[in-house]
Amino acid sequence: MAADVAEITINYEEDGVLLVKELAKEVLSKGAWATIIFRFQQWDKKKGAYGPDQYTIRRYRKVGGQYSQQSKFNISSRDQAAKIAEILGRWLQE
Repeated sequence: MAADVAEITINYEEDGVLLVKELAKEVLSKGAWATIIFRFQQWDKKKGAYGPDQYTIRRYRKVGGQYSQQSKFNISSRDQAAKIAEILGRWLQE
C-alpha cells in the first residue's frame, strides 16, 4: 500500500523475478480517490522475455492514510488502446 499517489506502482516481483514491469504511469486524478493509467509488460516464462506492452486503468481509494486498489480495467491489446484513444478524441471534438 502507498500513502501518496506517486508511490503507487504495479511492479510485481516474485522469487527475485520482476513479473510485472511498469513502463510508465500517468495520474488522471488524485485525492480521496485516485485514477491512474499504467503501461506495463509481463514476464513470459516460456520465452524468457517480457511480452508486448499492455495498459491498465486502476482506481484507488485512500482509507486510513493508505491507498488500496478498488477496481481496474485492462485494455486487452494495442489495437483496443488505439480504438479507445480514437473514440475519445472524436467525442472531445463534438
